[in-house]
Amino acid sequence: MSPIEFPKSPTDKKVLEEGNVFSPRFDANGLVTAVVTDAGDGMLLMVAHMNAEALALTLETGVAHYWSRSRGRLWKKGETSGNVQNVTELRTDCDQDTIWLRVNVSGHDATCHTGRRSCFYRTLELKEGVATLRADESTPLFDTAEVYRDDR
Repeated sequence: MSPIEFPKSPTDKKVLEEGNVFSPRFDANGLVTAVVTDAGDGMLLMVAHMNAEALALTLETGVAHYWSRSRGRLWKKGETSGNVQNVTELRTDCDQDTIWLRVNVSGHDATCHTGRRSCFYRTLELKEGVATLRADESTPLFDTAEVYRDDR
């Protein structure tokens, strides 16, 4: 595959916001935020980051790739778990510093490394001035100890 090169972001705000040239605005670390939702029901699955290589691979292959800040490397979503994210649509926001991926997840239909469908399985609550987390009713859809035994 030949690498896709992204043009530099235009300085003209109208061209950036209304033009038809995709010129993602990567941050100082070379990353752009990626919001990922289920193509079928719209559930928020995860928020991640992409560098230019991950974004190019995603566009070229139709499979979501990200930059793992914790591992410091490119990562194909589902390469270990089998829960591959097949992209049905990519969008960008008005100033092109965020990417929205609509995906169908293969495998166990789980996106989170905890085995859950979504990474957003806890609700934040304020009780007597203290912020606490309350888990929803979701449970892991696969055995994470078995799937990630080599990654821990």
